[in-house]
Amino acid sequence: MRRRPGLRRVTQAATLSVIIPFAPGESCGATLIETLRHAPWSREIELLLATVADTPLPATIAQAALAPGVRILASGAGRACQMNAAARAARGDWLWFVHADSQVSTAALQALDAFLAANRDVLGYFDLHYAADGPRGAALNAALANLRSRWLGLPFGDQGFVLQRDTFARLGGYDENLPRGEDHALVWRAHAACLPLQRISAALVSSARRYAQAGWARTTAISVARTLAQVWRGQRLASTTPHPGAGSDSSAAP
Repeated sequence: MRRRPGLRRVTQAATLSVIIPFAPGESCGATLIETLRHAPWSREIELLLATVADTPLPATIAQAALAPGVRILASGAGRACQMNAAARAARGDWLWFVHADSQVSTAALQALDAFLAANRDVLGYFDLHYAADGPRGAALNAALANLRSRWLGLPFGDQGFVLQRDTFARLGGYDENLPRGEDHALVWRAHAACLPLQRISAALVSSARRYAQAGWARTTAISVARTLAQVWRGQRLASTTPHPGAGSDSSAAP
């Protein structure tokens, strides 16, 4: 197999582009980059740091970005715009969108590798756990998020969406017109397109600091309100397609 620039660990397996969006001032991410760089991958990977143009990165992240196999993709502001720009520049067969504050375990990487090896045209997602940097109630939020994902087929972006690059393009990418909830909109377009969702049987750990900063009750109430609004918007989208309600969650990947 001929080596492509920016990709590492040459094998016959499908290649992977890991896309990590960075908001202006985002200080997390250096640990995630190092974890992914040094993981024992069985396939070629590249790390794409999706940043906002003319916005400097923190020194630790800028230093990590100098490593082989890591590229910075600058675009207009907004997470949807940033992730779309990185996806267009990606060289991998698969895209994995990971938030900068995520912690990725060896078990999660092994589960991801098995998911990719199955090579199914699905939208994959992980379970969600919260780190111990927020209130205890965040554990309840994570448990409910996992139930929502499995029962209703509504995972959120902090659960690490994984899908084929061509499939992402076919879905139209993330909606750059939305001020927030671009992850929800992508899931609803997957449902409308009859693209199955598949749980990857491992968890990503996200920071719970927003619950600590804004208060657990207030943050939870805002999240529920936004979720309901996005469910309503998604149902309207699904009702305009020939196959409403399609694309439900399939069995977990190994």
